[in-house]
Amino acid sequence: MAIKKIGVLGCGLMGAGIAQVCAQAGFATTVREIEQKFLDKGFGFIEKTLRRAVEKEKITPAQQREAMGRLRGTIKLEDLSGCDLIIEAVVENLEIKNEAFAALDKMCPAHTILASNTSSLTIMAMAAATKRPDRFCGLHFFNPVPVMALVEVIKTIATSQKTIDACWKFCKQLSKTPILAKDTSGFIVNRLLIPLLLDAVRVLEQGLASAEDIDQGMKLGLNHPMGPLTLLDFVGLDTTYNIANIMFNEFREQRFAPPPLLTKMILAGYYGRKSGKGFYDYSGEEPVPTDLGI
Repeated sequence: MAIKKIGVLGCGLMGAGIAQVCAQAGFATTVREIEQKFLDKGFGFIEKTLRRAVEKEKITPAQQREAMGRLRGTIKLEDLSGCDLIIEAVVENLEIKNEAFAALDKMCPAHTILASNTSSLTIMAMAAATKRPDRFCGLHFFNPVPVMALVEVIKTIATSQKTIDACWKFCKQLSKTPILAKDTSGFIVNRLLIPLLLDAVRVLEQGLASAEDIDQGMKLGLNHPMGPLTLLDFVGLDTTYNIANIMFNEFREQRFAPPPLLTKMILAGYYGRKSGKGFYDYSGEEPVPTDLGI
């Protein structure tokens, strides 16, 4: 089961990052988006990231050109039909994902592996929309994809070992470190991370410590590169909220339930860095804690 041609479904932040590392690793990579403007934005992000890598002398100008030369953009789903592995990286909506997977299942040859980059949905819920559950798995990359070394390889009760072996080798070819996870919402990293992030919000919400002290405590006490509230702003409060709700619906455990403060901030449009305000206000030269009336 040799993987040579890669398809990436979605060219947002994650999809573009996945496409970039595939192209840099030597794979012919086709990226599909629903509109040309989204492709243009994603390819612009890839070009910018590669240009920075050249400036930092991590890659050569020739390697930059070669990587871009291996990338192809399309708005036609059928253009992915000749790929050996297709990685989905669209919005975290099961209905939208399954619509795409059902269509790909019909048009792709029998050997094609379908994979999802979901961070919280169960893989079997998507594999069930196809007639190839043995050739369906999860490949969960981390943001920013070109920098983060980890990939969670998720095996469902129906995924064949042959599929896992092929995807494991693929991750190694990307110079990533794969870890094997069973198919449960949140897998390994988010299963542990989401409760930690939500507890940080609860500590702030209850007035037990300031945002700065919570972040400093976790940075210096546990040697984390950034505190949990800063990380929430980086990931996106809305993204974390959606993941937490999916996990709460799966497990019905209170530790996965979004705290009221997080809900209020989302209603106020405080999504973190991408909106300019979250637990910190990014409108000035340096971030300062947002006044949340606590």
